[in-house]
Amino acid sequence: MAAVTSPESTPQPRVYFQTPPGTEEEVPQKQGRVTVKYDRKELRRRLNLEEWIVSQLMNLYDCEEDEVPELEIDVDELLDLPSDVERAIRVKMLLVDCYKPNDDFVAALLEKVRGMQKLSTPQKKGDITP
Repeated sequence: MAAVTSPESTPQPRVYFQTPPGTEEEVPQKQGRVTVKYDRKELRRRLNLEEWIVSQLMNLYDCEEDEVPELEIDVDELLDLPSDVERAIRVKMLLVDCYKPNDDFVAALLEKVRGMQKLSTPQKKGDITP
């Protein structure tokens, strides 16, 4: 049986779940631990890359952040591709409706992606990897 500790007695992060106000049934508050299975440095690099991509797309499409077309530039998908040539082709396919020159953006993106780690979904205990 797991020991119950108060949030003040342990420095580990806690998540508190509670029922939204206005629901008929009140559920007692539950506690759960959050564990991060990713390297924080890699997550920071990924976040910085995503912010950079958004700013570059704003320049390419001459628009504000909320007006940027919804493009799914998936870094993990790019990392799965075997070569930079195939990665460049994939990104250019996504930018098909961009009428500004985008070769500099594609080259810079590929340079930033190079050396990044692929982030996989953390597996639960007992999961078998193929």
